[in-house]
Amino acid sequence: MALDAWLLDQCVRGMFTAPILRFYTWAGPWLSLGHHQQDLPAEWEALERTGQLHVVRRPSGGGAVLHAGGLTYALIWPNAPRVRKEAYQATSLWLMDGFSRLGLPLQPGRTPAEAGGRDCFASATPADLVDHNGHKRIGSAQFWRRGHLLQHGEILLSPPASLWSALFGTVPPAPPEALTAAAIINELTAALQRLWPDLEWENLDLTDQQWDAIKKPTA
Repeated sequence: MALDAWLLDQCVRGMFTAPILRFYTWAGPWLSLGHHQQDLPAEWEALERTGQLHVVRRPSGGGAVLHAGGLTYALIWPNAPRVRKEAYQATSLWLMDGFSRLGLPLQPGRTPAEAGGRDCFASATPADLVDHNGHKRIGSAQFWRRGHLLQHGEILLSPPASLWSALFGTVPPAPPEALTAAAIINELTAALQRLWPDLEWENLDLTDQQWDAIKKPTA
């Protein structure tokens, strides 16, 4: 997520002028906290202290997200629509297009947004996407800087049920059938190209100097 924040900063500085799309998974179980979340519950601190969980804070909002057995996306969008609802609508159309072609139709949730909620997947706002059973499959959150958008999203696949229960006291939805991270990446990449057909897309690798800049602690 430090790379996502760095890419957003480079867009603000004018280094990148086109949208950037990233997908990634996590090494081990991680819990990302939304920008507005406050202190960790005691049971979460215990999981972190005993090495069962790593914790990181997102620049984007929303509730806590367990990153384990899922797929994270980051969309950095220079000069996105300044009305956040419109930006969410555009990204939801992109995600729904891709998942419909994968055989998993999704639709926006209907729960009002709540800043700093404990569990991101406990409710589904219009920025999130649910399946026909009402199970939340994708949770998304935004962070804006000078008219440029960083949108994070977690695509729920097969999180560890025991850790999910320990964190949130609930049972995660059953994993979608026959969906792999590779298939999702391929289809969502194609869907974004359909959404913005006039852009020339290319794969970019960062230089060693850029990686050093990302790793450098900020004052």
